[in-house]
Amino acid sequence: MLANYGLIGLFFIIVALFSLSMPIIPIVLRYLKIVPSHPGPVKNSTFECGVETIGKTWVQFNFHYYFYALVFLAIDVLVVFLYPWAVQLRQLGLFSFFAVLVLVFIVVIGYVYAWKKKVLEWK
Repeated sequence: MLANYGLIGLFFIIVALFSLSMPIIPIVLRYLKIVPSHPGPVKNSTFECGVETIGKTWVQFNFHYYFYALVFLAIDVLVVFLYPWAVQLRQLGLFSFFAVLVLVFIVVIGYVYAWKKKVLEWK
């Protein structure tokens, strides 16, 4: 049984080393002059698809798009949790049924809140 925990510990060590090495590798390569870094006005200029921008380069997006994305994400997460639950419904029992009802209730409250705030109206 301890061998299973040893594998989990080894996995966490590998994950930690990998996560720490990803931001450190580019910094080390830049100091070793392996990665070229020659900033200039051309490299720092704003462009889109290789074409100079016309007009303002700072455009504000409608914040309602973020609310749509959050509602979509909440429903996506709900589906991700509901599908495995629905597949194993008979084996999980009554406790899991009430747990999923709580999850659905929380998502419905969020949806009703967004609806009352008129976030879901397309303007």
